[in-house]
Amino acid sequence: MFIRSFVFMISFVCPLISLNSKNLDITTSEGIAKVERKIQCSLEDDEHTIFWWHGKAYGRRMGMSDKLLFLVEGMNIRNCATVYDKDGNYGWRIISREILLYKDKKTGEVLREWKNPYTNEIVEVMHVANDPVNQRPMYGFDRNGNVKKFPGDIMNGKWWYNITVPLYYTNVLSGDYQKYIGGTYRATEMFNFFGDIDSLLDENKNTADVQVGWARHSDWLPWMQMSGREGIIYMHTAGQKINSWDELSEIMKSEIKQNYPKYDKPPPLDDNRKNETSWTVFKKTMEKRGGPEPLKREFPH
Repeated sequence: MFIRSFVFMISFVCPLISLNSKNLDITTSEGIAKVERKIQCSLEDDEHTIFWWHGKAYGRRMGMSDKLLFLVEGMNIRNCATVYDKDGNYGWRIISREILLYKDKKTGEVLREWKNPYTNEIVEVMHVANDPVNQRPMYGFDRNGNVKKFPGDIMNGKWWYNITVPLYYTNVLSGDYQKYIGGTYRATEMFNFFGDIDSLLDENKNTADVQVGWARHSDWLPWMQMSGREGIIYMHTAGQKINSWDELSEIMKSEIKQNYPKYDKPPPLDDNRKNETSWTVFKKTMEKRGGPEPLKREFPH
């Protein structure tokens, strides 16, 4: 989800930056790779970094006003590992886990059950707990072998960029005939990243100060049990890379301690497992329970 989509960035152009002896040289492949790495994590292998964000989730259906469904709060804890390609060029990859909590829109408490306003049914809430969410190795070259450009704009000592990621692929919860009758997974994730140029380029700092805006719209979440009803869910959030575990909200820290204890640290640097998504986790959870409930057969009145 959050970090998985970031991989699609890195192709924008910005003005040249005046460099000095203490700054990373973003005109070199190693320099630009390290700048990209500082945005996402730390230059030090196995130094934990945490992104934290929160916002709201809405539902949209034709002919109806949008509904505030619940609040959302997420975190991603990651390490970065140094890698080198066959020619000895510097690169890096992210190894991470992430959580997204769904919270009551009035009280802010973590939801265990939720009344679906479209069906009036009480459903069990399944929060996002994806492990792992890893990234393929990244280097300072583009697909044509040229040194990458900095992925954004710079003005008045600040840098920023945005990225839109359309997602369209086979839905693990649907059957083998998605090409013919539908059911394919579709979503779009939209990011805005911001920060100050000094912390980004300073070679004496292992990580950069980063703020982030994240929005997503997709099909209904499977646990909502919308049974193919038209419409989408969309989320709008903001957050930042935080300095330490202690800066997470008390709700997030408590939830991790009680229900997701391994999420207090990222996977090991040599983790090569296949990535999980909300949909794959949901499927595995249901299979452990004996499979999904059969659809009730209804007859016309």
